[in-house]
Amino acid sequence: MKTIALYSMKGGVGKTAAAVNLSYLAALEGSRTLICDLDPQGACSFYFRIKASKNFNSNKFIKGGGNIVKNIRGTDYSNLDLLPSKLSFRNLDLALDDMKKSGTRLRRIFKEVRHDYDYLFLDCPPGISLIAENVFDAANYILVPLVPTTLSVLTYEKLLGFFKKKGFKRKNLYTFFSMVEIRKNLHREIIDNLSSGDNNFLKTLIPYRSDIEKMGIYREPVPATEPGSPSTRIYTELWNEIKGIMNQK
Repeated sequence: MKTIALYSMKGGVGKTAAAVNLSYLAALEGSRTLICDLDPQGACSFYFRIKASKNFNSNKFIKGGGNIVKNIRGTDYSNLDLLPSKLSFRNLDLALDDMKKSGTRLRRIFKEVRHDYDYLFLDCPPGISLIAENVFDAANYILVPLVPTTLSVLTYEKLLGFFKKKGFKRKNLYTFFSMVEIRKNLHREIIDNLSSGDNNFLKTLIPYRSDIEKMGIYREPVPATEPGSPSTRIYTELWNEIKGIMNQK
C-alpha cells in the first residue's frame, strides 16, 4: 500500500479537492483505494456524503486496529472507501502527545489495512503539529498544493526549513501549483522562479476554476460530475505525473 498525503500548512489551497479527485481517479483505474479524512472540518467526508459513526472519535482512531476497520465506509464509487473525520479530531495532537512513540503512531495505525488497499490517501488538516509530523513519517509521498502568492511561498519555505530541522526526507515532498490564475503576472513569476531546476515541483498546474469550487454543491469528485471537463483532464494529468514518479522508485 502506497500512502499519499495531501498536506499544506495553509488552509484553502485546494488540498481537499486534490485528495478527493486523485483518490477517485485511482479507484476508477481499479486500484483499491482508501481515503482518510484527518481534518476535523470534515470537508472530504462532506464531499463523499459520508458521516462517521456516533461512537467513533479521536481516541478510537489513535488506538487503531479494529477501530479503523469497522469505521471505514464505502463511497458511491467502486474501489473507493473512506475513513471519515470527526470534530473530535481537533484533539488528535493531544491524544498523540500522551502516547509513546507519538511521532510514528499514524504509520502503525494503518498497518491493519496495508494489505487491503493499493493506495491510502491522507487529507490532512492545515498547520504544523504532531499530527503533521506523523503524516511526514507515514507517507511515501507528500503532495503540497501551493498557491503562487507571496505568503504561500513564505509558508512553503518554512515547511522546507522544518523538514531540514527535523530530518524528514525532502525527497518525499512534491509540490504542485494550485488555484493558478495564469493571467496574473505574480502567479507566472512565482511559478517560473520556484519550479525552475527543482525536480520536486510537479509540472501540472491546477487552475482556479468554478467547476472545482462547485464540488461543494454537487458533493462529488469533478471527474464524476464533469468527466469531459478541462478540470478532469488536468487532475488526470496530475495523477499520471504522480504515478510516473511512483513507478520510478
